[in-house]
This record gives sequence, structure tokens and C-alpha cells, in this order.
Amino acid sequence: MSEVRRDIVTDTWVIIDTENDTIPKVPLDEQKSKTDCPFCEGQENRTPDEIYAIRTDSQPNNPGWKVRVIPNIKPILRVEGELKKIGVGVYDMVSGVGANEVIVETAQHIRHFFELSQNQIELVLDTYRVRIEDLHRDKRLRYILIFKNHGRLAGASTIDHPHSDLIALPATPIRVKQKLNSAREYFGYKERCLFCDILQQEIEMADRLIFQSERFVVLAPYASRFPFELLILPKHHSFSYKLISESEIKDLAFVFKKILKLMYDVLGEHPYNFVLNDSPNLLPQSNYWKTIEQDYHWHIEITPRIHRSTGFELGTGFHINSFSPEKAASILRKHL
Repeated sequence: MSEVRRDIVTDTWVIIDTENDTIPKVPLDEQKSKTDCPFCEGQENRTPDEIYAIRTDSQPNNPGWKVRVIPNIKPILRVEGELKKIGVGVYDMVSGVGANEVIVETAQHIRHFFELSQNQIELVLDTYRVRIEDLHRDKRLRYILIFKNHGRLAGASTIDHPHSDLIALPATPIRVKQKLNSAREYFGYKERCLFCDILQQEIEMADRLIFQSERFVVLAPYASRFPFELLILPKHHSFSYKLISESEIKDLAFVFKKILKLMYDVLGEHPYNFVLNDSPNLLPQSNYWKTIEQDYHWHIEITPRIHRSTGFELGTGFHINSFSPEKAASILRKHL
């Protein structure tokens, strides 16, 4: 079993695989062909048994599905086991309890998320909600992270089939803590949601606004870390993604399809990540965050990986963005 270790200097957590003895190799930029894809319909026997699926009158682990959730074949955290907190001298360690799931977004073998129909994207987004809601029932789990890696330089696997990943963690990540703390401090001072204020200001200023739908806003963040980094915010204040409504899912599917196609039209084939920034699981601790329903606001970050990090970023925590968000937003608006 792996270990989740805390760096006492930076207050960050690292998952250490204590069982693997194979030296990692630099991955080649190659993808499995359609004929060798274990995620395609009809290849269900090549994957672990499904955890959840959206099906049309078919049996589990057989063809006839639209979205399928399976365990990662090489999980970095496992759901089995007891959560143990251990002191190793001045260091902290937590046993490697969690979950590592793969959300196969379609039975069809295609390349791009935006090639899915809007209805299919809705099914994927609702699957995110279902899995978060289910895993939040486990008090061992502090945070559920859902993300997508597209392209080898963004960390994608060699399986070239639309899928996203879910990792349930026994500790809240430092980046999430930073956002939670900032949101709470802002609310404590102004009694308003920080993200709601950002959203309103960006709509009024409009120079970093890319477009807005009925229920969502897409913008380039003021302090974008990477060129063409995007932020998707729900207009209606909500602290948790699992509270998303059916109408919001429909609108978010429209936004995703539009913005990812827009990014492709402007940047061409490019690696990217998107990350769902949700609230932590409130079950492990009673009264964990008394104002979280008022001060936090879930959101999605889309980050093109067209810039390589260097020792400067590693040594300082700063990022160097070679293209301003105002310029990026302007270019994207022209291609709408």
C-alpha cells in the first residue's frame, strides 16, 4: 500500500508508492490504436469490473453502455483498508487509503471530448456528480478530485480513448486549502463570496471575459499561470458540485463542447488538463467549515500545456506566463 506523506516545510502532501520497484521511464508520445483499445465497447473483459455505468437494458461488464466507471488498473490509492494517521518523528504520514477510478466517457473510440454530442457530455458530467456524492459517504475520504489529461505532455495515458480520472484523497490538497482559506478570509471581511465578486467584476470589465451562457461564465483569470488558461464559474452561487441541477448540467455540457472546440480552433492539437475544483468532504469532521456553504464556489480550470515548467517554478512556486490573459481572451472571442 502507498503512503501519503506531508512535507513539513511546505505543508504539501505527496503520495509515495512503496511497492513499486521499477524505475520509471520517460513515456513515448504514442497512442494505442482503436483495434487495441481496452476502453472500447466489446472489450469490457479487458478492464476491471465496473463501479458504475449508464446503460440501456444491458448487463454489467457487457456491451450496451454509454458511460462506464472502472477502477484504475494501477491505483495509487486503494479503497480497502483502515485510515491510519502516523507520526514519523516530526513528519506526518497517512495510510494510502482512497480511490482511483477511470471514467470512460463514451463507448465510441474518438479523439476529442468536444466531438461527443452535448447529450453525451451531459451524461459524463452527471456521472461526476454521482461519483462525488457516493464517495462523500466515506468519512475516510477528505477530497474527491476529478480531472482530465488530454495529450501525452498533459500526463495522458497511452489509451487514446476519451476518459477522465477520479482520485479520492485522505487529505485535502494544499492548493485547495489555499483557495478555501482565501474564500473564508474574504467572506469574513466582506460577508460576500470571493468568486461571486470576481465573476461580477469580470463580466463588467469584459476584457478577460470570453463568453457567458445562461448559467456559466468563461474567462481568462487575472493572474493566469499559463497561456490560454481558462476558468469556468457557475453564475449561481454553489459551494459543491454534487448540488448541480439538471438544467446546469445541460448548460455546462454546452459550454464544455463550445470552449474546447474553440481552443482547438485557435491552438490546434494541444495537450491540456481540466480540473474540477470542488469543496472537500464535510463528513469526516463535524462543523468542519461553518461558512463554507456561503464562502466557497466550485469551479473548473482548463489549462493548455503549451509551456514547460522550469527550475524557477519548482524553486519559487511562481509561474511565468508568456502570453497575457487579456490577449488570450481577445483572440478567443474573435473565434467565437
